[in-house]
Amino acid sequence: MPPHSSVPSERWSNIVNYLTLAASTLNELCDALGTPFLKAISQMTMSLVGKVESVKRNKDDCLTMMEQIHQILYAIIRLHITSDTGGALPPSTLENMGKFTETLQKIHVFVEAQDGSRIKHFFRQGERALLLKQCNAGLEESLVLFRVQTGSIATDAAELQQTAQQTHETLLELISNLSEETRSSRTSFTNESLFSYGDSSASLEMLPSKPTIFHGREAELEQIVNILDQPSPRIAILGAGGMGKTNLARVVLHHSTAAAKYPSRIFVLCDSTRTGTEIASLIGSHLGLKPGANPAQSVVQYLSRGPPCLLFLDNLETSWEPLASRNEVEDFLALLSAVSHVGLIITMRGAERPAKVHWTRPFLRPLERLTNENSRKIFIDIADGVHDAEDMDQVLSLTDNMPLAVSLVAHVVDSEGCAAFLSRWKDEKTSMLSAGLDRKSNLDISISLSLSSPRMISSPGARSLLSLLSILPDGISDADLLQSNLPIRGILTCKATLLRTSLAYADQNQRLRVLVPIREYIENAHPPALSLIQPLRTHLQELLELCTKYHGLLAGGATVIHRVTSNIGNLQNILLLGLNDSACPTSKTL
Repeated sequence: MPPHSSVPSERWSNIVNYLTLAASTLNELCDALGTPFLKAISQMTMSLVGKVESVKRNKDDCLTMMEQIHQILYAIIRLHITSDTGGALPPSTLENMGKFTETLQKIHVFVEAQDGSRIKHFFRQGERALLLKQCNAGLEESLVLFRVQTGSIATDAAELQQTAQQTHETLLELISNLSEETRSSRTSFTNESLFSYGDSSASLEMLPSKPTIFHGREAELEQIVNILDQPSPRIAILGAGGMGKTNLARVVLHHSTAAAKYPSRIFVLCDSTRTGTEIASLIGSHLGLKPGANPAQSVVQYLSRGPPCLLFLDNLETSWEPLASRNEVEDFLALLSAVSHVGLIITMRGAERPAKVHWTRPFLRPLERLTNENSRKIFIDIADGVHDAEDMDQVLSLTDNMPLAVSLVAHVVDSEGCAAFLSRWKDEKTSMLSAGLDRKSNLDISISLSLSSPRMISSPGARSLLSLLSILPDGISDADLLQSNLPIRGILTCKATLLRTSLAYADQNQRLRVLVPIREYIENAHPPALSLIQPLRTHLQELLELCTKYHGLLAGGATVIHRVTSNIGNLQNILLLGLNDSACPTSKTL
């Protein structure tokens, strides 16, 4: 244990030694017998060993759980060794192993929450206590199910070595008694049985938990659940980065309707894939399939032979957006869709659905901003304590009700308070909400990923238009967009690109707008060139002078007046920038 720990280092050393040996033994059993869950249990155990070593809070609770995990692991090993059927375990035992794997997932979440740099931002005391209670209850249940005789870990190194050696020799004897044919058929059987006992070991390893805070997507959830009742549901959850697509998918994953219709649910994170073949290979690894020359065919054949399954493909835009791989990705989706008893749900940035799939109607509309009320609910759930209503509304106005921004802002306020947050925001802007290292905990990364999408890269004009929109709090109408003589070729096509990627949206008056967090990030990181600002400034000044000069003569000129009043915020921003042309931002490449 680290120096600051009050837990005896000898106790931790023994735990590490025993768990390492047990995990290694489980891997050998898995390779020889193909028993479901063993690989997931082994990997999660070793991951916990690495994380618990540096834990800063609740050390005794964590160590006690690790000792209980050790006892359960050796109980599982003994079940294989003492089996009358050559290590083949009955379904009831496999189900118990599945429950234990789920408990390990919860323990993993609890241990991660003890990290000092993250605990204030992601877990409140009540949530931690509830999670610890669930972890302990799960371990107690497994101790009973596997008939574990509880006791302390041996402290004698010789005893440890002797126990490990005896177990290893017995294991080798068990494996050697199995013929190659038996082992092959056993592996085949257990691969088939991944569906029989709910979630497979591989999918359990990656199965995300249900979000504890969920507001504002009840209508979308109800629509998805209704679609799931239809035969062969095909659902695309679309929207801008940070709109809560993955969170909605995770809620669907654990919904009772989904669980009842699809005992097997597989959640595949696709943000590391680049082609349809890579997606198929990743799904195959979740199913426990061996790598082959045609992973797409192997996955489809395997799913075709199995019972109903609900497949989630998260962040599919990474491999779908590049034109070079789009056709292959769509062909693979079409193959998956041809398996009638496999439900398909994808999440993607933007507002376009992949072709070659008969998406179930009614289509789910791209996710939009939350209401003020639901943003407040999320904020209050995260930011513990009483906050001044006026300060809270001012803080939330900076998020424009984007779910990711609301969540990140609330975490900062939880540790600093509203006043301190507002003071820092003046200088730090969205960088305050970018402490994490991935798109789900770092607003700047989430926005930059959308900016670097192939659709944006292939349209320099769209990137220029977005930089201009970053200084236009009122947005812009098509009339002003076209009449400003902006040096952007195919400007309406560029507008369509921003809408398709959900980096911009059309408000109720059909004005093209950008959410506040995105505007703040773009203006700071990629401000518009002076060559973009000057034509728009000239156009708006001409409208303003027209109203001023002929105000009394503008009979029926309400349209002109409305165009000016609709751009008051834009005029103020642009005129302030124009007070000194030398102070205007220079061009930066997006």
